[in-house]
Amino acid sequence: MTIRSKFALSAGLFSYTFLHKILHRGGTSLPGKIAYQLDPDILKEFSSKLQTVIVTGTNGKTLTTALCARVLSKSNRLIVTNPSGSNMIQGIVAALLAQRGQIMAAFDKGSLPIAVLEVDEANVKQVAAALQPTHFVLTNIFRDQMDRYGEIYTTYKKITDGINTAKKAEVLANGDSPIFARKTYPNKAVYFGFSDQKSNKDLRAPNNTDGTLAPTDDQVLHYRSLTYANLGDYFTKDGSFKRPELKYSVSKITQLTPEKSEFEIDKNAFTLPLGGLYNIYNALAAYSLGREFQISSPDIFNALNADSRIFGRQEQLKIGNHLLTIVLIKNPVGANSVIDMMMTDPQPFSLVTLLNANYADGIDTSWIFDAEFEKLHQTKLAKIIVGGQRYKDFSVRLKMAGFKDQIIEKDFGKLLDHIQALPTTNVYVAATYTSMLMFRAELAKAGLAKESF
Repeated sequence: MTIRSKFALSAGLFSYTFLHKILHRGGTSLPGKIAYQLDPDILKEFSSKLQTVIVTGTNGKTLTTALCARVLSKSNRLIVTNPSGSNMIQGIVAALLAQRGQIMAAFDKGSLPIAVLEVDEANVKQVAAALQPTHFVLTNIFRDQMDRYGEIYTTYKKITDGINTAKKAEVLANGDSPIFARKTYPNKAVYFGFSDQKSNKDLRAPNNTDGTLAPTDDQVLHYRSLTYANLGDYFTKDGSFKRPELKYSVSKITQLTPEKSEFEIDKNAFTLPLGGLYNIYNALAAYSLGREFQISSPDIFNALNADSRIFGRQEQLKIGNHLLTIVLIKNPVGANSVIDMMMTDPQPFSLVTLLNANYADGIDTSWIFDAEFEKLHQTKLAKIIVGGQRYKDFSVRLKMAGFKDQIIEKDFGKLLDHIQALPTTNVYVAATYTSMLMFRAELAKAGLAKESF
């Protein structure tokens, strides 16, 4: 360890101790930012002390990371992770600094800890080059934060550039996502996906769906089956491009409700205490990683069947007589997936929408006009509250969808009063990332939720 890295490590640890043990502040990446600015190579100091798994992609990173960590905990090795979703390099440095004592204690006893890290797509190359992961888990790539990432193929290149820095790592990719099969990886690649629908159908993805062109002459993809957006069993008419062979697959979907998902993976029955088809993909990714680590199917079942609700991702909280379910939305596909989940709710419910446009959300909010809020007319939606820094934008979008009766509240502190006056027990809070943090801060201030990480 160089003098520079020792100084950076000491400064980062001191700031962490000061913030957490003296000021009692959680949820900050400041220690990581300080350490990284003092030594941009600080992550390399952890590389020999950890076996690293990188989880990346557009949607589902945070939950997939949490599920992967729970599954790998069945290996009886120390698992470290970045549970708050702070997935840029300073957040990852901060997370490892916070757990350095545990890492070193396990390493000194001869056990190599496993770091399961959610990594922002634009940060994969830096993190992978420093930590040299043994596995990449790729969830999907959809249009998201175009001010930061550009089009989906730009995001794809950022991820593959990172994979190319760790050629010995195994890639576990969502085989139902056509973009991950566009080229052959230099690494060993394993694919997972859905095989529950066997058919000879010739389907097309819905209108306004990205990523439906094959790399062979830009042919439009056809599908034998579709799950959502551009995910499914795809092929080209001339046979030059098709879904790769799946090593792990969802073989049956038994039941979908807002509270749970019942399904089979490779003929093994699973229950996930979360709603939404998209969350089955997250569970499948964790299952696939677990099997690659030789974790047994029964152990994986127990890990997935535990309480899987995490910070801001279908997290449930009680406010008086109301049950709040907080869901993250940040792009059209993610919003549509949440809407589809709400459509499985047979009971009346209310909806709180919170839209911010900060850097972590993406400053371009035009994506809300591509989400299918009109489908909410097919539900028992009783009341809508619109808030967040860009409440005017969301209010206009919902009016265009036919929802003119709205409660408008731009003050986060006053939202709780409106929520407690809602006519339904079930309340969904659909929020962008920073608006979710601001809302949770108000909940914590009122003693209704724990402080953020």
